[in-house]
Amino acid sequence: MSRSGLTTADRERGIPAEVVRPARRRPRRDTPADRRRRRIVRAVVAVAVVALAWWAVWASPLLAVHQVRVDGATTLTAEQVRSAAGVPEGTPLLRVDVDAAAARVARLPQVADVSVTRGWPRSVVVTVVERRPVAVVEQAGTRSLVDASGVLFDTVTGEAPDGVVPLDVASPGPDDPATRSALGALVSLPADVRAQVTGARATTGEDVTLTLADGTAVVWGGAEDADDKAAALVALLAQVDSGALDPAATIDVSAPRAVVLR
Repeated sequence: MSRSGLTTADRERGIPAEVVRPARRRPRRDTPADRRRRRIVRAVVAVAVVALAWWAVWASPLLAVHQVRVDGATTLTAEQVRSAAGVPEGTPLLRVDVDAAAARVARLPQVADVSVTRGWPRSVVVTVVERRPVAVVEQAGTRSLVDASGVLFDTVTGEAPDGVVPLDVASPGPDDPATRSALGALVSLPADVRAQVTGARATTGEDVTLTLADGTAVVWGGAEDADDKAAALVALLAQVDSGALDPAATIDVSAPRAVVLR
């Protein structure tokens, strides 16, 4: 055979050298050992990926707390809420106990409701709903704000916030019938009428009396039919303002379908 790859017989038959190619080598067959090696490599890579992902979310600073954001706070400062939440910066987000943080914030007297969520990738969001004062009560020289459910949640030393009515009850609190009935009367009134109320008092849950800015006493009675009582009072005050009715010292709406003016 010549260097061209042709035998003497090939040359005698006139076969051009360029059409003769050396035989291709057959690819090596996959062996069980090869397959085992590939499986081992894939398993090692998978373990490494899982370990890296675990480290990234559980231990690394990549997904750690860099900010605690506070939403909804008005009387409370954001710093007061952050301090109560107790979520240190740098804590991996997945390790933040959001339920425990919410429970700590809920202990603040001004907080009616709270939720704590993870704000991926680097923050925690604390959303608070503060109690809204409806009345102010005085006990042993201390004046406390009261929300619509009867919870005493803050103290005041100066003027009470606008729209907050002085409440005179013996044992203010959410379990006191007199407190609940008086607050029910106040929250049923529209804002413009409540603004005319300068005081509320009750000795039981059935004898609520409101005092208006002009000195008119409104006999409210118990907690039942609060919306009907409020509607009757609004209508009467409108008639008095228009001159259709003469002012009265006492307006009794305890039976809203049989209002009495005295």
